[in-house]
Amino acid sequence: MRIESDIKLGFKDVMIRPKRSTLSSRSEVSLMRKFKFMHGGKDWEGIPVMAANMDTVGTFEMATALASEQLFTAVHKHYTPDQWKFFMNKNGNAISEYIAVSTGTSKQDSEKLDTILNENTSLRFICIDVANGYSEKFVAFVKKTRDKHPDKVIIAGNVVTGEMVEELLLAGADAIKVGIGPGSVCTTRVKTGVGYPQLSAIIECADAAHGLGGQIISDGGCKVPGDVAKAFGGGADFVMLGGMLAGHDESGGELVEKDGVKYRLFYGMSSETAMNKYAGGVAEYRASEGKTVKVKYRGAVANTLSDILGGIRSACTYVGAKSLKELTKRTTFIRVQEQHNEWFGE
Repeated sequence: MRIESDIKLGFKDVMIRPKRSTLSSRSEVSLMRKFKFMHGGKDWEGIPVMAANMDTVGTFEMATALASEQLFTAVHKHYTPDQWKFFMNKNGNAISEYIAVSTGTSKQDSEKLDTILNENTSLRFICIDVANGYSEKFVAFVKKTRDKHPDKVIIAGNVVTGEMVEELLLAGADAIKVGIGPGSVCTTRVKTGVGYPQLSAIIECADAAHGLGGQIISDGGCKVPGDVAKAFGGGADFVMLGGMLAGHDESGGELVEKDGVKYRLFYGMSSETAMNKYAGGVAEYRASEGKTVKVKYRGAVANTLSDILGGIRSACTYVGAKSLKELTKRTTFIRVQEQHNEWFGE
């Protein structure tokens, strides 16, 4: 047993210090980024905000809405090959730059992934997603997938430390999902005691990835647009959102009504709800590591996207960053005890 005494920080522990700026309007800020990936294919250009690969967020409907604004969706892994084929035939090649096919690491997952990619050749992004990205089996699956699909862009995760980011990049991944336990419906930290404060994870993992020419995706922990700005300021190349995109027309989850108010169910993919739905229940050797909540119905996702992107643009103007790429270079974090005035509640 050993103890690391270095302080690790989450989004709530810091704010971004303002700096002098020559920008006169938020409209001058560009959120577009262009990335060259280590292994897979041509460059990518768009706004690097992602919908998480949860069946209550990463839906085909969400992908369509986000792609129209050049944002990305990691589509959840529970769609069938036939559903994928129908969706791609309907939407053509235009959407393929902004969606990833998600997969687990079982033999059945691998076969299903191969079928989807073989039937829809324009798809170029793969998201290999497990809760614990530290296993040898996971690394081996990344290597195998890279060998089988040398021209694809591979997203892999989740991890929270620099050495594992490096190992996965060298195994064939292009972008690494960073985050263990910060999600709004994730209970890993209370069930297992395992985790890592998200901002420190971003900073350390970004340093490791960028040294090799890879990218990282901050996955989880964002509650407000300011947290998204902090994630980018800390060095994240992409920011993946779950709860912030839940509850919309384009989101999955059952629509329910209580006391005249409409809600959508939102749950973690390791929750009892998800495992009952897809795995026949929680296996006897494990505990569920997610919860199910009701998110107030919020209509179309467009207004929420406008709020998030507007917040990021505003953060850029406060530090004089003309583009999202400049934000991390102009970010100085200050440690704080309090974020905002809570006199009137949340």
